[in-house]
Amino acid sequence: MANAHLVEYSCRMNRVLDHIDRHLDAPLDLATLADVAHFSPFHFHRIFQAWLGETLGDYLRRRRLEVAAATLAIHPDEPVLNIALAVGFGSGEAFARAFKTRFGVTPSEWRRQTPARWQSQLDAIRERQAQNRNPDQAQRNVDQAGAGMAGHDEGSLPDTEITMNVTIQTLPPARIAYLRHIGPYGPALGQFWRGHFAPWARTHGLSGQTSYGIAYDDPSVTPADKCRYDAAVEVPADFVATGEAGIAELPGGRYAVARFKGDVRTIGDAWMTLTRDWLPSSGYQFDNKPCFERYDSAPDEDTSREDFSCDRCIPVRPL
Repeated sequence: MANAHLVEYSCRMNRVLDHIDRHLDAPLDLATLADVAHFSPFHFHRIFQAWLGETLGDYLRRRRLEVAAATLAIHPDEPVLNIALAVGFGSGEAFARAFKTRFGVTPSEWRRQTPARWQSQLDAIRERQAQNRNPDQAQRNVDQAGAGMAGHDEGSLPDTEITMNVTIQTLPPARIAYLRHIGPYGPALGQFWRGHFAPWARTHGLSGQTSYGIAYDDPSVTPADKCRYDAAVEVPADFVATGEAGIAELPGGRYAVARFKGDVRTIGDAWMTLTRDWLPSSGYQFDNKPCFERYDSAPDEDTSREDFSCDRCIPVRPL
């Protein structure tokens, strides 16, 4: 019974997190969010803090500022005030003060520093690749900084060059069932797929269906223990989610799609190269939808980490 209660709490709180992300520009008061979770307002605040490790107010402030930081970086022509209002700040001055407290620089400085910040990340990728090709260099352990959208296994990185063949595609929306992981990306995500999601998908007869990995947070901005990731699978219209599984729609539209095939431990760098190298010179910019990995079928416990394949999908619109 205790496990059943825990599953129910997780399901309700995930609904709250999803609601918050969809309504960052609105006044998200305690009573409204308690109603989304089907908890009494009297108890909801304590439940939220116990489950997520931060108060509701701290979470709302952090999410608003993290979304703003990402928007400042990927939409360089969007006025700062528009971004502030879109994430729920009442004025540019209040936003600037909160942003500098969180990131140590003003919103404009953060935006100006973006090219240098991205270039530094790309240089780190190339340095790691050079070290992996040099037997005299110590091999690198996978860590949070190198984690991308998919799970990495422990161990040294293989000698792999990252290549890209990107196409622009219009993808249909997909109805998905998902299980959520909150915590560091990297090896933990591979363990989540193998030990948690794959058995769940098999039990529900979904192992052969198209699946998705959706990372909602940038680990260079969001604390590692707060990063959110959904392992998801396409489901028919009559599929009913039970237990901790949630139902959502993955938005359709225009995406830049790049195939990845190789060792899963290199996919974080492949994502970074795609978003920090290819995208700025492509004539496209990020659209306001999540990036995701698309798999031909749900990865299972026996999926080889050296023979991993997926499509990396970035929502885009013209500059």
